[in-house]
Amino acid sequence: MKILVLNCGSSSIKYALYNMDDKTVITSGGIEKIGLPDSFINIKLNGQKTKIERPIEEHTAGVQFIFEVLTTGEHAVLHDLNELDAVGHRMVHGGEKFNQSVLLTPEVMAAFEACNDLAPLHNPANIKGVNAVKALLPEIPQVGVFDTAFHQTMPDYAFMYALPYELYRNYGVRRYGFHGTSHRYVAQRVCEYLGVKAEGKKIITCHIGNGASIAAVKDGQCVDTSMGLTPLEGLIMGTRSGDIDAGAVTFLMDKLNLDTKGVSDLLNKKSGLAGVSETSSDFRDILAGVAAGNDQCRLAKEMYTYRIKKYIGQYAAAMGGVDIILFTGGAGENQWEVRDGATKGLEFMGVKMDAAKNQACRATEAIISADDSKVTVCVIPTDEELMIATDTMALV
Repeated sequence: MKILVLNCGSSSIKYALYNMDDKTVITSGGIEKIGLPDSFINIKLNGQKTKIERPIEEHTAGVQFIFEVLTTGEHAVLHDLNELDAVGHRMVHGGEKFNQSVLLTPEVMAAFEACNDLAPLHNPANIKGVNAVKALLPEIPQVGVFDTAFHQTMPDYAFMYALPYELYRNYGVRRYGFHGTSHRYVAQRVCEYLGVKAEGKKIITCHIGNGASIAAVKDGQCVDTSMGLTPLEGLIMGTRSGDIDAGAVTFLMDKLNLDTKGVSDLLNKKSGLAGVSETSSDFRDILAGVAAGNDQCRLAKEMYTYRIKKYIGQYAAAMGGVDIILFTGGAGENQWEVRDGATKGLEFMGVKMDAAKNQACRATEAIISADDSKVTVCVIPTDEELMIATDTMALV
């Protein structure tokens, strides 16, 4: 079975073609800068990367270009599109309507579109991708895999905000969480890797990248997560502030004469590592700044890892302990300094790191805690695309 996975953003489309007989990636890539004159596609095939520039005005043309690359020319891997069995889509915000992956019927799409207010930048782009495939391959099954679905098992006392209840009843204002497909994949995979069952295990999954979130997973189900109504809440991120006093937000709106869009830009695009360091949103650049003696980079690094450590402590308390802590995502998989800073001082709860293992581990499955650590600390590279492909195969 061949399944195409699409992740459609507002100006980009990432794709991966899977052979689900052995769960391997045949080819992958992505289109960027849709709607701009310098748009292009990156293609990864047989270990080689190729960039092709072409004006791509909108998402249907982008999906058409991907289909063209898959079936014609030197990068072709299919004789024709009839070899595709299904298309799986990353869908960002399913609200309370979707707690699992589903076939994308007209009724499902209408319910998903009703969630647009909760993710105005992401959901409309997801819809464009689905419609683009439908226009080009009207009969092919399409499946939606929702970022928010894994977190729908949270109890109400964990997902509710202490606001007037009518705001939840009328507008759905609550914590939803994101990165759910990644958290679900790594929570399952770490149990396979360690040879244990999810039942009876308390796992803290740390997805640390430019966007970052943590989830508490008990008996294989999410019981809490750090992102909220939007991806802004929780950890410090590349350009997002994470947790902040709401009073500080209104104070800044008054002082800086900001409207809602202005304060959203401030908190989502100008804060986080970039805002504190005044250097970069990339943790690698922050580390370079620390090495060069930049004190704001030092401050950004310490704030960043301290916030992760606080959430680990919170979720250990919420679950009554922790058996496994895992790191995933770009920085979580590749930056030992993040893992070191986030676990330093957690010896009181049974975490004992092996510094040599931690520093040697980069983007590979590994145990980085000491042999006598009561809590197992791991690195598990995420694979959201494979999770989407697997769900798609199961449904079709």
